[in-house]
Amino acid sequence: MLRVAVPNKGSLADPASHMLREAGYRQRTQARELVLHDPENDTEFFFLRPRDIATYVGSGQLDVGITGRDLLLDSGSAAHELMPLGFGASTFRFAALPGAASTTAQINGLRVATSYPGLVGQYLTERGVTAAVIRLDGAVETSVRLGVADVIADVVETGSTLRQAGLEVFGEPILRSEAVLIRGDGTAGADPDLETAIDQLQRRVNGVMVAATYVIMDYDVPSSLVELACAVTPGIESPTISPLHDPAWVAVRALVPRPETNQVMDELYDLGARGILVTDIHACRL
Repeated sequence: MLRVAVPNKGSLADPASHMLREAGYRQRTQARELVLHDPENDTEFFFLRPRDIATYVGSGQLDVGITGRDLLLDSGSAAHELMPLGFGASTFRFAALPGAASTTAQINGLRVATSYPGLVGQYLTERGVTAAVIRLDGAVETSVRLGVADVIADVVETGSTLRQAGLEVFGEPILRSEAVLIRGDGTAGADPDLETAIDQLQRRVNGVMVAATYVIMDYDVPSSLVELACAVTPGIESPTISPLHDPAWVAVRALVPRPETNQVMDELYDLGARGILVTDIHACRL
């Protein structure tokens, strides 16, 4: 049986469960459920704190899990990333009072407050910077004003919270994070059935991600313009071309990146295509 760790709360919880549900797995219907058995897929889901998931997976107690790349690296556990999942994006940056520091090297000898001491400590060590890393559970932006730290390392989205605290970001991003699927370092190849189950999970999740990224576009186009139309909609490998009752026309079907949908429709219409239809994809295997 495949044992999967899923975030039980926070910004990763709902997108992770939605992705798994779209991939064909059962998911809990009530927040108080901590364990869910999915007999049809021979899978068991454990709903855990996102920060603890890498520890459970790295220790081998669970086979795979969904957590943030930042939490994985901060944990120091014996787990590694299998694939990014395309949600929960965040960027980690250093911030300080204006003029306090402008490069990572200038952090040397200062105090750095963060909720991710493992991640930040490793980042500084790799760059030869010696600093006192202070762990705080949250609201690290107030630590400078209260005199606890000189610099903070935290997730930065719009930067409005930092500005309200009188801080400004500096240096290169520490990390660009997102939700990832992880597994333990010591379990690869140990059980053929487990490998099959993990491969199936990855294919299903990848199918959900592709389905969210592409649409199916169908249209009719004069036979004389097929090559030009296919250049606009090349698809993944190549588009499908089908004859119509009128031999002067053909039907074309191709996958098109979702963000480009309207632009592609305009190009096709200007080219001479008609009957242009767009269909959402719920799942796929490529």
